[in-house]
Amino acid sequence: MATVNIAGVNIPSDKKVPYALMYIYGIGKTRAFFICKSLNIDENSRTKDLSEDQLTNIRNFIDENYKTENDLKREKSGHIISLKSIRCYRGLRHLANLPVRGQRTNSNAETRRKGII
Repeated sequence: MATVNIAGVNIPSDKKVPYALMYIYGIGKTRAFFICKSLNIDENSRTKDLSEDQLTNIRNFIDENYKTENDLKREKSGHIISLKSIRCYRGLRHLANLPVRGQRTNSNAETRRKGII
């Protein structure tokens, strides 16, 4: 078993389970450890050592409880589109390709403003 497919992502088989789960977009360190704890999976075990039942339990748990990968990305881009359409301050900053969260633009944000100047 070279790689394991969970939530449409091939996660590496040689890593410990929580760190392998972090390869899935939308699952960070805290969620990965919570998933292992709630499914009684040893956090020090490797992905290649999991049984098919454990892999199925992980897949089902993630599908039922979390939005991951494309669903999360679609929702996130939908929020940005709605900000742009109502023309609020954050939406205007997105439209202008400027920093959204109050950062300086005089001496920083060069990568965000790359194509403007």
